[in-house]
Amino acid sequence: MKDEMIVRSYAKINITLDVLRRREDGYHEVKMIMQTVSLYDRIRVRKLKREIRLNVNLPYLPTDNRNLAYQAAQLFFEKTGVQGGAEIQIEKHIPVAAGLAGGSGNAAAVLLALNELYHAELSQDRLAEIGLEIGADVPYCIYGGTMLAEGIGENLTRLPQMPQCYIVLVKPQISVSTKKIYETLDMRQVAEHPDTNGVIRALEQKDVKGIAIRMFNVLQQVTEQTHPEIAEIRSRFMELGVEGTIMSGSGPTVFGVFEEKTAAEKAYQVMQQRYQETFLAETITERNGTGS
Repeated sequence: MKDEMIVRSYAKINITLDVLRRREDGYHEVKMIMQTVSLYDRIRVRKLKREIRLNVNLPYLPTDNRNLAYQAAQLFFEKTGVQGGAEIQIEKHIPVAAGLAGGSGNAAAVLLALNELYHAELSQDRLAEIGLEIGADVPYCIYGGTMLAEGIGENLTRLPQMPQCYIVLVKPQISVSTKKIYETLDMRQVAEHPDTNGVIRALEQKDVKGIAIRMFNVLQQVTEQTHPEIAEIRSRFMELGVEGTIMSGSGPTVFGVFEEKTAAEKAYQVMQQRYQETFLAETITERNGTGS
């Protein structure tokens, strides 16, 4: 019987992000293709008799129920009726508030780990249902890989997996409020939408260039209005021979897709000189919570 385990909580990027409409409940209806990349946080989960304890290596992050990982543990015990507790230690590597679902991924990883440690035998689908109560990205992070997300992000369809390629991620030293970006978005001014079906065809053909040139995020224009640095980063990527480059989520992280590792490594070195939070990753198909 295992008393503890170490899990990986992977980052996600948006290959496309389309906003279809604003719903009456204030949420936005979205249609987006998401992909797991190899940048990850390392999480150690250990069984305790009762309480939930959370430690994070970044002192400015909350360690109570304001943290999604803590919420995940609370919900796990509440929904399963399991009598127990958990000590959770998070070693963060994914930038915070960056459009990479770092917090959602942590919550998903904790649900997956507790499910295994306590032999709760909840299906992935059930874990995703629980995860949705924490946030719209958590169900995707339970499954991982290449998926189409619709609704508010909770209706997921597995897509042909993205071929292996290299991803350089740049997180500028700016903060972006997802809520504010969505509130600023004026649907009447959205003139262009992603060619989601074209991306899916390119995925079927394992065509990295075809995927990369069709990448599009309708929120990018909104975020760039207040943060022109995002456009500057994309321009620098273009100079470095990227296959395609867009902002992930509501930002501010911008990523570039490279077919060749040497080109990705060169871009990484150049970007790292200017931006402290620059990462070299690759596409992966593993779900969140595997590995050590």
